[in-house]
Amino acid sequence: MQLFCVVFFFGMISLNAQGNSIKNTTTLIQPDYLKAGDTVAIVAPSGILKNRNGEVAQATALLKSWSLNVVVGDHVFSKDNHFAGTDAQRCEDFQKALDDPTISAIWSARGGYGTVRILDKLDYTTFKKNPKWVIGYSDITALHNQVHNEGVESLHALMCVSLTKDLSEIEESINTFKDALFGKPIAYTLKGSPYNRVGEVTAPVVGGNLTILHTMLGSSTSIDTSGKILFIEEIGEYKYHIDRMLQSLKRAGYFENCKGLMVGDMSRMRKNTTLWGTSVEQLILDALAEYDFPIVFNVPAGHEKDNRALILGRNATITVGKDVSTVVFWK
Repeated sequence: MQLFCVVFFFGMISLNAQGNSIKNTTTLIQPDYLKAGDTVAIVAPSGILKNRNGEVAQATALLKSWSLNVVVGDHVFSKDNHFAGTDAQRCEDFQKALDDPTISAIWSARGGYGTVRILDKLDYTTFKKNPKWVIGYSDITALHNQVHNEGVESLHALMCVSLTKDLSEIEESINTFKDALFGKPIAYTLKGSPYNRVGEVTAPVVGGNLTILHTMLGSSTSIDTSGKILFIEEIGEYKYHIDRMLQSLKRAGYFENCKGLMVGDMSRMRKNTTLWGTSVEQLILDALAEYDFPIVFNVPAGHEKDNRALILGRNATITVGKDVSTVVFWK
């Protein structure tokens, strides 16, 4: 399917293959890009940071090397069984960062599991008066969804525990994270895939971890994918789990008016005793066979070392081919 886009300052009109116009006037608020002297808060809304002090110290040093100030949440290293402190403690740190007008970005130390337990305790009233970047991936998808529904862009990017001893191993992840924070252009050329569904579309990018998107169904934190490009990534799942989640999203109407799909890393897929029988790429194509929007694989974002920044809620143009594809975020 070939889509052509005409863009106006007051909105975006896409012409589909049948010549029907689809107007998308939803524009999320962009938090201010960072500049030297701004402050980043490091918080832990999810899993425990046992013996991870070194990574947080390394993350602090990295931000300071960019001339940024850093504050670390009071409860980042707290422990409550699986979690980085009690629900109340993790919520307290995140709420404090949301409300503090001197903080320009909130960087999650790690994911894991636990963010969903604090979602309904958070108050975004002050945040919406002074929006700031919320940063992370994996379990932090729950916060991305919530921030998106509050009308503000967010940043799907590496976390403190993503840092390696040799930062050259994750150079692209760090560089794109910094570029996104400081307002430099974000564009990627992707290696081709025979599974790509060819086409071009411009729309806001939303999404994140597939399990979390599935978890949000039926709640106020589920996102509206109508007129948008959905991004998904996953780790440690059986293929039949991937299919089950896609089928659930489909039955909930997730893909009815979706304009495109970006597939990131599907990492460490588990093998069931009964083999699925196809690749995960073919699984996704089969699950979404009745839709004709472009689908691009090999997006370098997710649970691998090459985890490049995506600006969620921001318009992007994806141009999908079999041999090469591009993703270009608008400024």
